[in-house]
Amino acid sequence: MPSLKEALRLIKTFEGFNEKAFTDPTTGEEDFIIGYGTTYYPDGSQVRQGHLCTEQKAEEYLKNETDFIASEILKLNLGLDACMLNALVSFVHSVGWESFLYSSIIDCCEQEDYVEASREITKWIYGNDHKIIGTLVDRRRHEVDLFMSEYNSNAWTSNDILLKAFRNYTAAPCQVHAIRKLQERLDPYTLSEFANDFDVHNSPYTDFSSDEFDSIFTF
Repeated sequence: MPSLKEALRLIKTFEGFNEKAFTDPTTGEEDFIIGYGTTYYPDGSQVRQGHLCTEQKAEEYLKNETDFIASEILKLNLGLDACMLNALVSFVHSVGWESFLYSSIIDCCEQEDYVEASREITKWIYGNDHKIIGTLVDRRRHEVDLFMSEYNSNAWTSNDILLKAFRNYTAAPCQVHAIRKLQERLDPYTLSEFANDFDVHNSPYTDFSSDEFDSIFTF
């Protein structure tokens, strides 16, 4: 079994430690989470309301979960390197084993199309209300970077979010509002660099008129 150090690091970073069981936000009151995202103890019993645990116990629970996930992934014989395995352990810990099994990621790996597998991973960024969740975007970014770190150092493809937004731009009020909202959150240097790289005032994309760009990118 390869070291799962990176998987543990990612999971701890994005799950955070909770000593008291709390309601799983994705399922309402059906499940409770404790420690570093644990819903079931090593003996198979379910986490219940009011349960408490120490950080040491939480790490034991997490190690048990990641070891199990890794062993199940290895049984699939997907030809993964250690970084890919660590990334998928974090991913499966996040989305669940069944979701992983029914995803296209396994098919892509079986075909050794790891770039496409990384693209599939980036799609898992939505909540139950079908809205994109920022923390999931960030987690998938790190998981994909790890997944492709020994294959391609420029693997992260979440920029598809922005590409899709630009392709579908129709100057609808909600779209303009969303772009302006994003602009307000970007520091001026990043925004200026983007505008210059994109060549805003000489854009070849006819979907955007110069007036529309000027109304959005006003420095």
